[in-house]
Amino acid sequence: MTTKTESPKDSPIIESRDQLIASFARGEKPRDRWRIGTEHEKFVYRTGDHGAPSWGEPGGIRALLMELQQYGWQPVEEGGNIIALNGADGSVSLEPAGQFELSGAPLDNLHQTCAETGRHLEQVKAAGEKLGIGFLGLGMWPDKRRDELPIMPKGRYAIMLRHMPRVGSMGLDMMLRTCTIQVNLDYASEADMVKKFRVGLALQPMATALFANSPFTEGKPNGFLSYRSHIWSDTDPARTGMLPFVFEDGFGYERYADYMLDVPMYFIYREGRYIDAAGLSFRDFLRGELSVLPGEKPTLDDWNDHLSTAFPEVRLKTFLEMRGADGGPWNKICALPAFWVGLLYDDQALDAAWDLVKDWSLEDRQTLRDAVPKLALDAPLPGGGRLGDIAGQVLDIAHAGLTARARSNAMGDNETGFLDPLREVVRSGKVPAQVLLDRYNGVWAGDLSRVYDEASF
Repeated sequence: MTTKTESPKDSPIIESRDQLIASFARGEKPRDRWRIGTEHEKFVYRTGDHGAPSWGEPGGIRALLMELQQYGWQPVEEGGNIIALNGADGSVSLEPAGQFELSGAPLDNLHQTCAETGRHLEQVKAAGEKLGIGFLGLGMWPDKRRDELPIMPKGRYAIMLRHMPRVGSMGLDMMLRTCTIQVNLDYASEADMVKKFRVGLALQPMATALFANSPFTEGKPNGFLSYRSHIWSDTDPARTGMLPFVFEDGFGYERYADYMLDVPMYFIYREGRYIDAAGLSFRDFLRGELSVLPGEKPTLDDWNDHLSTAFPEVRLKTFLEMRGADGGPWNKICALPAFWVGLLYDDQALDAAWDLVKDWSLEDRQTLRDAVPKLALDAPLPGGGRLGDIAGQVLDIAHAGLTARARSNAMGDNETGFLDPLREVVRSGKVPAQVLLDRYNGVWAGDLSRVYDEASF
């Protein structure tokens, strides 16, 4: 989630809806400037007892952030507390219970993305060895209760933690007990954004299935393959979901802006602090009628903050965020952007992907999304069969898209090799969660502590 350090003094005041709509148009880029931004989270644990370290304890999260500064990362503070890092590889930030995230820099190709990921993991592992902490690549804490987890000293999280129980039963689990991999991608025009948004939403359940990696809760199997994905089904219905309106005629920047105006606010950032605006209306803010800031109108920076507080399966800012995947190991971190870049960054691949899903109805898409957290590739496919039946075809489309991009490394390899871990999932018929469950029920003999050996970086 966004880490703020200051309120820009020159951010323009919003006087009309047209400015909100134009904020999305500013993201348009010609193809040669399309970039790939990969975000990935991991759980931090003490190697001695597998507990989750707090921010301030010796050898805890603060110490980890301090240790990483030897690699050129610059500290970011809030209220005198170091809560993030900025550097050439993007930013390092903290999720609410100390999940450690790299929000990578915008890069040209997947070779750069995977190298960036490798540098980050080498750095955190070296720092962790000094501090006695390790890093776990799963979609959900396998063995922790909420009350066993620390809270990071970030103002927006305090507001969200108060608000989440008012609007859903699992919002606190989302904040405290989950990890994800995401990729941020560009668009050339409003029409290009619309097509990518639609394909991204329709095939997000495929990504959820291929990356499903959260089968345990509080020390035992939870009956799901992606419990992280299930958690989103009752987090906050006003700001989550499959966004049916994206598939309606006339969808574009204006319709998404209207959706965001209807998403209740969380906060406003002023003079280094977060003001609680949870549940209030951005429409009232536009009129200067917000109760916590009477007479004041929002800036473009306030609007950008607000855009970061909606959590649909695909999210629009000045780029599109693909949000369906569980956290996982290094090769899966590289595979997720390969999956989506292959599908969305080549016109023929995008057309082929759209042809695959264009006849699915609203009900088809929602039924598939609802089934995937439990069934993954065995979820029923619209028109018959199972999701796994088209997984190979989808990967073939992504492979063709990456081949057409022709981005090679120094050895002449193109980007298609980053799809190999997903090919193995389809070949075996088992998503990561099913592999873990097989081991739990087999060689681990029900000893879930073994997952720390299996799933650590």
